[in-house]
Amino acid sequence: MRLDKFLKVSRIIKRRTLAKEVCDHGKTQINNRVAKAGTEVKPGDVLELDFGYKKITVEVLATPENVRAQEAKELYKLIEEKVNE
Repeated sequence: MRLDKFLKVSRIIKRRTLAKEVCDHGKTQINNRVAKAGTEVKPGDVLELDFGYKKITVEVLATPENVRAQEAKELYKLIEEKVNE
């Protein structure tokens, strides 16, 4: 699954266009490598996202095409969340 789509389906980022912008500005990494919006994501990958005001690190657990809002948090495990000062 594409990174931008995973971020939307998992509801880490609410809109796919915003997810694409974050990816295209070099604010995302997969397994310690800068990733673009079209980079493939698979279970076991570690994502690092820099939102400017905070950084989060998550592990991908599943990549289904569609999920309900209540099930979205089951697609990833939060490893670290750091608020920038």
